[in-house]
Amino acid sequence: MSPQDNGSTAVVDGATSTGVTKPLLIDGELITLDKTFPSYNPATGELYGHAPDAGVDEAEAAIAAARRAFDTTTWSTDVEFRIKCLDQLHQAFQDHKEELREILIAEVGATFISTHANQLEAPIGIIKYYADLLRGYSFEEDKPEIEIRGQKHRRWVGKEAAGVVSAITAYNYPVQLGLAKLAPSLAAGCTVVLKGAPDTPLITNAIGELIQKYTDIPAGVVNILSSSGIPVGEVLTTHPDVDVVTFTGSTPVGAQIMAAAAATMKKVFTELGGKSALIVLEDADLATVAQFAAFSICSHAGQGCALTSRLLVPRDKHDEIVAAIATMMANVPFGDPTNPKIYMGPLISAKQRDKVDGLVQRAIAAGATLAAGGKAVDPGYFYEPTLVANVDPSSEIAQEEAFGPVLAVIPFDDEEDAVRIANDSKYGLSGGILTADDDRGIAIARRIRTGSFGINGGNYFSPDMPFGGYKQSGLGREMSHEGLEEFLETKSYALAVKS
Repeated sequence: MSPQDNGSTAVVDGATSTGVTKPLLIDGELITLDKTFPSYNPATGELYGHAPDAGVDEAEAAIAAARRAFDTTTWSTDVEFRIKCLDQLHQAFQDHKEELREILIAEVGATFISTHANQLEAPIGIIKYYADLLRGYSFEEDKPEIEIRGQKHRRWVGKEAAGVVSAITAYNYPVQLGLAKLAPSLAAGCTVVLKGAPDTPLITNAIGELIQKYTDIPAGVVNILSSSGIPVGEVLTTHPDVDVVTFTGSTPVGAQIMAAAAATMKKVFTELGGKSALIVLEDADLATVAQFAAFSICSHAGQGCALTSRLLVPRDKHDEIVAAIATMMANVPFGDPTNPKIYMGPLISAKQRDKVDGLVQRAIAAGATLAAGGKAVDPGYFYEPTLVANVDPSSEIAQEEAFGPVLAVIPFDDEEDAVRIANDSKYGLSGGILTADDDRGIAIARRIRTGSFGINGGNYFSPDMPFGGYKQSGLGREMSHEGLEEFLETKSYALAVKS
């Protein structure tokens, strides 16, 4: 393991290959390794670059650095310094966003359009949000003085950093997910080991370069790893020097992480899967329904846990709505994500595309109707915008997360039936409703067991709004002040006042 600046070559088990590479960040040093693993461009299927393949030794070194930085520096107590460093990080993202945009498009398959929204430019605002929140945040709260047997007691409650954080992110929105964990944990005074997804390692490692080169964040406060193997994740979730684990990914892996962390009683919070329902009432405008439903599910090729992948429609309007959405889906521009006119890019990998296609084909075999799409498109890992109609609400495609541009249309009989179907899921992340009656929409929204809900296209997703789910969609909340407090411990103080 040796410190080295970013270069244009990588070594894969002794063989040199050209391509983009980004180093690890461990204890303030940018690190390259002899062992690397490939990253592919999902729009072409071609090799994009290589990332250092961290192992257990690197994971333990990163945790040790984070532990030392937390225990022996003033990072956890110096609020003004943390504000300064977050301001620097925000500026570094602003100054280097074109480089980050290029990586996001090439490695993640994010479209040029999406990098001007939730893939890049919107997440940069998360850093500023937490820097500004710190400026007015009180880490102590006075409680009323009490008297016990003639002795007065002054009391107050303090909030302090929880300690060392292991943060593990998914591949779909790596900047958003990384900053939603990194910014609040740093604002709280924690130190962090952040591991990006093996499908998109380079963009997460690029954050480490910005921190090391353009901020005064002390060595060890932030450590960033890329790894192709499971053992690093196991170390990050079980090591006794880790105090908090935050994970974004699938529900089965989230459950494994919670079980692994239980032995050392770590604080764990998770943002997991979703199978969100968009309810269409009989008074909704048909053109609005078709456009909203089609383009929502095609956002980042359906690779979003909060996307409304179930469409609940009145039974007597099912066919009419399906026809309108199918027409709209045919007009969704997909293809080369570097093209500013393209709305939908590829899926992340051939494996993911095969998973999506398998789900669609099994749904058709089980009796659902393919109304649009349903085919892979080469080169790269593209999949047509797909509409599956006449779906049984208990079927696999209505219950399991596809993570692709696949919309399942489910008919309902009345409002009560719609609410029942919407809540008939192990997930509870998000949802939505389209109706001409705002008050009716709000009333139904209150009955849906999810952590977020959009009414008539309302957008709840921003740094000042908490995000997370009910049921098997996870525990805890990211963003907003709730996101900061996930990384804080609460301490009660009492002082016997001298007379």
